Amino acid sequence: MKNTGENVVRIEALALNALADRIAGPMGAAFQRAVDLMFCCAGRVVVTGMGKSGLIARKIAATLSSTGTPALYLHPVEALHGDLGMVVRGDVVMALSASGETEEILALLATIKRLQVPLISMTGDEICGSASLKNGSQNPHPVSQTTRDKGGAPAGISTLASAADVALDCSVAREACSLGLAPTASTTTMLALGDALAVALSERRGFKEEDFANLHPGGKLGKRLARVEALMHAGDALPRVTPATRMPDVIYEMSRKKLGVTAVVEGERLVGIISDGDLRRLLEKRGKDVMDLTAGEAMTREPKTIEAGEFAATALAVMEEKKITSLMVVDEAGKLEGIVHLHDLWGTEMM
Repeated sequence: MKNTGENVVRIEALALNALADRIAGPMGAAFQRAVDLMFCCAGRVVVTGMGKSGLIARKIAATLSSTGTPALYLHPVEALHGDLGMVVRGDVVMALSASGETEEILALLATIKRLQVPLISMTGDEICGSASLKNGSQNPHPVSQTTRDKGGAPAGISTLASAADVALDCSVAREACSLGLAPTASTTTMLALGDALAVALSERRGFKEEDFANLHPGGKLGKRLARVEALMHAGDALPRVTPATRMPDVIYEMSRKKLGVTAVVEGERLVGIISDGDLRRLLEKRGKDVMDLTAGEAMTREPKTIEAGEFAATALAVMEEKKITSLMVVDEAGKLEGIVHLHDLWGTEMM
């Protein structure tokens, strides 16, 4: 069993290496053309496939959507029973079929052509070693009539690949299944090619961490990319006093806002802070005379601050480095905007 598992992984790894070689070589132009079509798409990328290819198609659509390319999965059978209306002019269709002869997929071709929607195919055809296929070709010479089969398609090339504007080669030397029947290496190749297209597209779009966070507000990665402004306490929830505020009122403000700290401001500008730790140290040093002080006399000047647009992870790093539990949030001019507390970062799953 151990050897079987090892062999499966090695066979699939060889298939992926062969795919990478094709992208780097004979399939490079087709890959770039597919990226160009999806980048220039005014609508959505509609990904379709049946069976195991359908499962891969769902994942590719999800990856495209999460990396900045609007996409959806269309079940080919549901499409034949009304859902084909989801495909409109301006979309791009990506169809997955290991054989390239899946009946449910081929039944969609007439509508795709009528709508003049570009079609990208992923099939098991050895296209890179075959004659040219439209814009997905790596061979500049046209297919002669003698190389076509009776159906009009290039000899040895599937109907789907022949109909595609860009035909991508997902061929494998063998499946990892010991019977050579179950889709294994072929579906792994399709999945990897879908990931390659999605990542190439996201880089071309200039997709950034903040874009990813905006599309994944509930996910762990999205939470880690949350901005300080989304977590900070502001408005009435922000504890603040003036330098002239007496200590009894300072303590009341700290207790009322329950953050263990208060900002000291002149107008809107942050000039200092007073924390629970500051109060303890003052009590040890001055005893009850502390109550006669003003906030300006008790505060820590030049406190650590952060801007609202910074990542929450950056705020956490500063707190850990300085061994503090809160940061005042200010703008470039020093105007107080909020406060972010260590407790606020617990929900981001960074801790």
